[in-house]
Amino acid sequence: MGSSFAAGAGIGPTKPNTPTRCQRTSINYASLLVNKLALDLTDVTCGGATTAHLLGPWNELLPQIAAVRSDTRLVTVTIGGNDIGYVAGLMTASCRAGVSFRGRPCPPGTAPREADYRELEDRMRAFAKQVSATAPRAKLVFVQYVTLVPNVPCYAAPLRPDDARVSRALGLRLAQITSRVARESGAVVLSADKLSRDHTPCSAVPWSEGLSLRSTGAGAPWHPNAFGHAAIAHALSGRLGGGERP
Repeated sequence: MGSSFAAGAGIGPTKPNTPTRCQRTSINYASLLVNKLALDLTDVTCGGATTAHLLGPWNELLPQIAAVRSDTRLVTVTIGGNDIGYVAGLMTASCRAGVSFRGRPCPPGTAPREADYRELEDRMRAFAKQVSATAPRAKLVFVQYVTLVPNVPCYAAPLRPDDARVSRALGLRLAQITSRVARESGAVVLSADKLSRDHTPCSAVPWSEGLSLRSTGAGAPWHPNAFGHAAIAHALSGRLGGGERP
C-alpha cells in the first residue's frame, strides 16, 4: 500500500489491468518481496495517494485499507509524503535552482502547516488500528521514504542550501511521525531512510533520482529508482525471513 514511492513510479512498465495513473510497476519493492518469500500479493499502491486514500475512496479507487482481509498476514506501506508536499516541494526547489519547467515559471512552494502534520499522524494511527482490527494476525510494516536530499548538491540534484535544509527537515519529520505511530501501534519500521543515506541521487550508486536538466530515465524525479526498490525488498526479506516471517 501507499504512494508512488511504493508503487514504483517510473521504474518500469505498469502492471496490466491496473490504473495507469497509479504507475504501479511489476518491480516495485512489494512485488519483489513476494517473489522472495513466495507470498500472494494484492497491490493497491497508487501515485499521488495520501493517508486519506488509505482510509477512504479516491474517485474510482476503493480505500486501500479495503484490500486487507481477516486472513491477511503482511501489510507494507509507504505513505505520508503527499500529505505534506514532500516531492512537490523538491520539484519547486529544483526549479529555483535552475531546472527549467519547459519555460514555465517555477510553481509556488507551500510549506506544510502544523495542522497538516497532525492530520497525517492521526490518519496513520487510524490506519494502523484498522489493519489490526481487520487482520489481527497481520504484521504491519511501515517502510520509510528513502533519503533524497544529498549533503552536498550535485548536477543530478541541484538545490539551493536553504531549500535543501527545508527538505531535509521535512523528510526527518515525516520519518519521526512514521516511527512514532509504528511504535505506538506495535508495527515494524523498515528504516529505508537510514539504509539509503549513502545512496542519494548524488552517490555513485543512487537508490533514488533527483531532477536535473539531463534526466537518466531511471525513475520518476525525486523518487526511488529500481536499485532503491530492490534494496528495500532485500532488506524486508532479511527482516521478515529472519525469524519474523509473516
